[in-house]
Amino acid sequence: MPELAEVARIVNYIKKHLVGHTIAKVVANHDDLLFGKVGTSADEFKKHMHGKTVIGAGQQGKYFWMIMSSPPHPVMHFGMTGWLKIRSENTYYRSNGKDENVEADVWPPKFWKFLLETDNEPKTEAAFVDARRLGRVRLVDCPGDDIRKYTPLKENGPDPVIDKAILTEDWLKALVRRKKVPIKALLLDQANISGLGNWMGYVLHLLIYFPTTKEANAGSRDEILYHARIHPEQYSDTLRDNQIKELHSSINYVCSVSVDLKGESSDFPTDWLFHHRWNKGKKGAAGKLPSGEPIVFVTVGGRTSAVVPSVQKKGGEDDEEETDTKPKKAAGKAKATPKVKAEEKDGADASTPATPSKKRKQPAAKAVKEEDSAATTPALKKSRATKAKTEPEAPKVPLRRGRSATKN
Repeated sequence: MPELAEVARIVNYIKKHLVGHTIAKVVANHDDLLFGKVGTSADEFKKHMHGKTVIGAGQQGKYFWMIMSSPPHPVMHFGMTGWLKIRSENTYYRSNGKDENVEADVWPPKFWKFLLETDNEPKTEAAFVDARRLGRVRLVDCPGDDIRKYTPLKENGPDPVIDKAILTEDWLKALVRRKKVPIKALLLDQANISGLGNWMGYVLHLLIYFPTTKEANAGSRDEILYHARIHPEQYSDTLRDNQIKELHSSINYVCSVSVDLKGESSDFPTDWLFHHRWNKGKKGAAGKLPSGEPIVFVTVGGRTSAVVPSVQKKGGEDDEEETDTKPKKAAGKAKATPKVKAEEKDGADASTPATPSKKRKQPAAKAVKEEDSAATTPALKKSRATKAKTEPEAPKVPLRRGRSATKN
């Protein structure tokens, strides 16, 4: 999902190519999810965009908008795979391994939802694309300067770059102290802070756009928590004052650098966790820092988090209790198949066949005792259950000779 830095990149391109120009042509595909989910339609969008001049653009976290010469104004969200393409320029911030010049010649692009064309020469052509239809385009009827006072922006928290005057250390301290959730879940909630998703400033699209890309799942929050030396599972209300101070500093640092670099992941500082976490998903592989410190992965709030255990220590009473209870739950749910997989992972493959071999030997031991007993008391008869147990050693027991002969 495009996050803070990626959206900032697009706002930059809107200001460069669209602001100051009049929209001469609008084409919009009917989509009851992209438009309809937020109370508008393709026809309404065309009606209110055509003939208007783009006079500005803005952003709050993952949301961005264009300020038109008169209301209403389009407020957009990319969802998981949305993006804005400019025909005259490659807006992606990471190569997808394909010939970009060839792709630029294909217009309209695949998965387009609406097309804009300006009246200037040379004209600018823009396209909103979204493969999974999880993006949203709505029209907000208000003065351009008041967009953030209206839904959906008013329900979202401050932007960590634009709203630094609001997102102070004291503000953050009050936020984490009144919540009792894992710190990564707190950072994920857009009502708390806008723009911090499961990944930011990394790779633009999922594999549907970049088939050769392995960086399809990363986390700005992971980067922030790594630099703050905080474990993602630590509960927010257990953070000490010095941890909150480090967290605030890390939010400012990671977000500001990502936005300043316009999401160009190749330009990110080399000491960022981002560059060293990509062995996840490879069988038997584990990521590590250049210093050799291992990177492990945990699931917090349904999202995968990269953690460096030697740096990020989980603290707090609640977390210690959670750590104690988790192994018990896991043991109660353990099944035979996961146990075998764990043994294979630890290299204990030889122990797997040992169990059945011991079970096969046990009936043989009983058969020897029974044979000795039969020699001393030949008239003694045995139950069917005994016969079934001693069947593997049938050739040694005279009473079962007929059955053994049949088998041979």
